[in-house]
Amino acid sequence: MYKVLLDENLPVKIKYRLQDVCEIYTVNDKSWNALENGNLINAMHDDAFDYLVSSDKNLQFQQNLSNYSISFIVLDIIDNNYETILPLIEKIKKVLENEIKIKLIIIS
Repeated sequence: MYKVLLDENLPVKIKYRLQDVCEIYTVNDKSWNALENGNLINAMHDDAFDYLVSSDKNLQFQQNLSNYSISFIVLDIIDNNYETILPLIEKIKKVLENEIKIKLIIIS
């Protein structure tokens, strides 16, 4: 079971939709609210996280993702509303149930 962080730009309710397939935390759960992307990813690495789920489409351009052991699920969505993300839950679960980690997955 992967250890997953739900980025603060996503609704907390998503956590409860994914908890059956992974060990999932929010940024708030870990008290990492003040951390920017690079520091957040370093904190995740130090805490042995496997995945970050985010809607930050610029993440792959702001960070050299290959420098990290963490994999990234980026949601390509028009807004961060729970109702917008809900139809993507099954796709996210399929990624998290796969034994092979992929560095970057964009889900739309």
